[in-house]
Amino acid sequence: MSEDSSLKNQFLIAMPGLEDPNFARTVTYICEHNEDGAMGIVINRPSELMLSDVLAHMGINPQAPGLDQQPVYLGGPVEEERGFVLHTPAADWDSSMSITDDISITTSRDILEAMANGNGPEKSLIALGYAGWGAGQLDEEIQDNAWLSGPADPAILFDMPADKRWTAAARLLGVDMNLLSTDAGHA
Repeated sequence: MSEDSSLKNQFLIAMPGLEDPNFARTVTYICEHNEDGAMGIVINRPSELMLSDVLAHMGINPQAPGLDQQPVYLGGPVEEERGFVLHTPAADWDSSMSITDDISITTSRDILEAMANGNGPEKSLIALGYAGWGAGQLDEEIQDNAWLSGPADPAILFDMPADKRWTAAARLLGVDMNLLSTDAGHA
């Protein structure tokens, strides 16, 4: 797979006909996509948990204000107990992967400790679990009209209310999801 055909740093937008309950009406931010498969974080499914709940569960004492207002997202059906932080870079954390010059993903405890103390990244999205695809699987699903893909927008990723992200991500491509049929077809 060439760098040009990679969906890394793209939004994966579920088509209206995608009925899998894990992905219906979702937007997934693709963190990695290569010949071995793809990995992403669903960015529009907030759970009932807040960051303060996760910190308390981990024995981290939250000091910074607003942590009880920051939702934790259902990032996908794989390893749902594992935490991921999508964020704008602020420091080198123990386990970070740079996706772009502006966005990284971190899985280590140190970023949560920094966030609890008010020293975390400027913008972040916390998720439990991730979405994963085996080699060629995502490409096949796109060919089967399950997904639209297009460039990611950090404003949608970090700033927009979760319930607006699906339609906003599609609008970046000029698509009005309310006008699309749920039927798939091939020419």
